[in-house]
Amino acid sequence: MRVSVFGLGYVGCVSAACLASMGHEVIGVDVNQVKIDLVNDGKAPVVEERIGELIAEVVRTGALRATGDVREAIMGSEVSLVCVGTPSEPNGSLCTTYLERVTEQIGAALAEGAKQGGRHTVVFRSTMLPGTCLNLLVPILEKYVGGTAGVDIGVAVNPEFLREGTSVRDFFDPPKTVIGELDPASGDAVAALYDGLPGEVFRVPVPTAEAIKYADNAFHGLKIGFANELGAVCQALGVDSHQVMDVFLADRKLNISPAYLRPGFAFGGSCLPKDLRSLVHAARRADVSVPILAHVLPSNSDHLQRAVELVERTGKRRVGLFGLSFKPGTDDLRESPLVELAERLFGKGYDLRIHDANVSLSRLLGANREYIETRLPHLAQLLADSVEEVLEHAEVCLVGTRDPAVLSALPHGGGPLIVDLVRLPDAEARRAEPGYMGLAW
Repeated sequence: MRVSVFGLGYVGCVSAACLASMGHEVIGVDVNQVKIDLVNDGKAPVVEERIGELIAEVVRTGALRATGDVREAIMGSEVSLVCVGTPSEPNGSLCTTYLERVTEQIGAALAEGAKQGGRHTVVFRSTMLPGTCLNLLVPILEKYVGGTAGVDIGVAVNPEFLREGTSVRDFFDPPKTVIGELDPASGDAVAALYDGLPGEVFRVPVPTAEAIKYADNAFHGLKIGFANELGAVCQALGVDSHQVMDVFLADRKLNISPAYLRPGFAFGGSCLPKDLRSLVHAARRADVSVPILAHVLPSNSDHLQRAVELVERTGKRRVGLFGLSFKPGTDDLRESPLVELAERLFGKGYDLRIHDANVSLSRLLGANREYIETRLPHLAQLLADSVEEVLEHAEVCLVGTRDPAVLSALPHGGGPLIVDLVRLPDAEARRAEPGYMGLAW
């Protein structure tokens, strides 16, 4: 394919050179004449493993050249990769100035008739927040081109997952390829660029592609921060943190796995809250600052509060709650977030009914009974014997269980409003219903 790459920094330079080495005809575009001259001389404008030899080779064969002329680049290509920077503003917000400018230039070049034949596809590879492409960049393109994105011009978002220092290696062996497509033809054009590369390809809506890069980097930062904080606590307690992490990393069932990484409701139970409090307390006693670990429980509490706020926004007063134990298939109520939720709603004066098939006040013993008598002493008058009793009572139902009896009884398109705390199996279908509210989706 004939490809133009806008921006010859790390991402653009590596993308241009690697695509050229795969057999594509690539034109690099930049406003910096020094970078243009370096590329045309077969030299890399960035320091990176293997990039110097790669650029020298593809320039020698004529597969890569560079220019500052946007019109020339558009005329000589069918796909444009936008790889300009999106730095932070002083207040932390995303700077889209360079994205807007290059989008205007590409749109103006297309409007001048520089592109002859076939539909041109503009692919945004720069990191940008969800909504940037559809709400900011697509209108700019449509304004300048005088056409409709997805019809007259292709648009896609293709985030990169290149690490500085190993970016060439990462390009040819990617963890995944993500294509946010405005329409199937736009996605096809991007997929063709990477044909033959390993790794799974995900073709998703444009905002999803924009968000994935942020999910990745936020988690990477969280992992590094977690490891460093835990290491500092271990050192203060006289423990070899690397031995601890070696064992931690060996657990591929719960630790290094998909476990616990699906958005849902708050966590609870007899272990997680207790152990987090104990670890943070030990860190404080040792004068070790652990802001990530110290904010896990407050974050959990904030997420629970979001459920309360969803109920408040309905303006309804009669509320039903399905589920009470902290985990399905158990009657353990200790530090259950659903008990906490019930307590907050009851304390705010809501007329509450609760059903959990695993929980019966007459069967509660020991610590379980003591916990409920302390946190929710009015539970007996709130418990309902059946799903139907709750549905008949409630104007709003919070679903905190996947009990088949509950799922089969939940109405569609009528009845009480549904606040989904667990992502119901038919959540996608329910999203179109006006009475459905999801907590984290």
